[in-house]
Amino acid sequence: MTDLRTGRTGSVPKAAGPGRLRPAGHTVLRPGRGGSFLLHRRSMVLAVVLAVSLAAAVVASLCVGESFVAPGEVVRVLLGLPSQSELVVGTLRLPRLVTGLLVGVAFGISGALIQTVARNPLASPDVIGVTHGAGAATVAAMTFGLTSYAVLPYVSVAGGLLAALLVYLLAWRGGLAASRFVLIGIGISVALGALTRLLVTKGDYLVAQQAKTWLTGSLNGRGYDQAAPLATVLLLLLPLLLWAARAQRGSAFDDDTATALGIRLDRVRLGLSLLGVVLASVATGAAGPVDFVALLAPQIARRLARTPHIPLVCSALTGALIVVVADLLARRLLSPLELPVGVFTALVGAPYLMWLIVRTRTSRSGGTA
Repeated sequence: MTDLRTGRTGSVPKAAGPGRLRPAGHTVLRPGRGGSFLLHRRSMVLAVVLAVSLAAAVVASLCVGESFVAPGEVVRVLLGLPSQSELVVGTLRLPRLVTGLLVGVAFGISGALIQTVARNPLASPDVIGVTHGAGAATVAAMTFGLTSYAVLPYVSVAGGLLAALLVYLLAWRGGLAASRFVLIGIGISVALGALTRLLVTKGDYLVAQQAKTWLTGSLNGRGYDQAAPLATVLLLLLPLLLWAARAQRGSAFDDDTATALGIRLDRVRLGLSLLGVVLASVATGAAGPVDFVALLAPQIARRLARTPHIPLVCSALTGALIVVVADLLARRLLSPLELPVGVFTALVGAPYLMWLIVRTRTSRSGGTA
């Protein structure tokens, strides 16, 4: 078994327990008698750096557009002070930015949870079929005349859950092997992508154009109507996310170690998976399938934090930063032409995915030799 204090393989002392072990570089936070949280100090520093970077990206995104707004005016609008730029910043740009922030947070957390459960960096919602299921359900709703943004997020959740259930059932063979889970998820993604394209051809011209724009992952025209359902889901799931931040530490261990520590792995993994699927599905309903954010954000956060597990807060902030910066580039890089934000995330995410696959195969080949 793996010793939590040293990271070495060996026997775990009988007196050891998850509440009594404190690895090096960690701080124990006890908000009350009901429990405690183990905080990684490097992760906390990284979260502060990411938050500052995100704040700078937010101000830059609100400053830049068809007309430039001074940073001081942007700050005045954000603080609720009188400003001549209230219309441009507060009415035109801020709603889109809020949607992008929430979408990035949801995808970042979702990717971290699903990769933790699968123990595979390739297992993200857009790779294993969750976002494709949400996309297929949403496009089907659009094709049959359901275009209300108040309803589409719930349709996306239903589609994502069904896709995740299908992948789980097909991948289960007396256990859930990570490689089989990812490969079947990729196959389901391809099938659902074909179904989505078929649905697009069956709709009328206006619906088809709307669906094509949505499928690329775009924040164009997005506002508080799309942000409100996503914000509501995040607030409602906040207690469960606090639980997930603590539970994912045990889920990342091998089965024998987790069982010895008294962790009910089946329940923990099911809960983490459901949270990840719901968040990815609602985010897809708000802005479309913004590909590779859920793949990139957890891995970037984990490598920067240098933790054995994926830090949820850092992953959420990284996801938000990726979406905000990508949207800024999408709006201004080829101005006046505006590209979907999903185009820029795919330009970065696709090469990273190929590198990750090659790296995984190389490491396995080296281990076999």
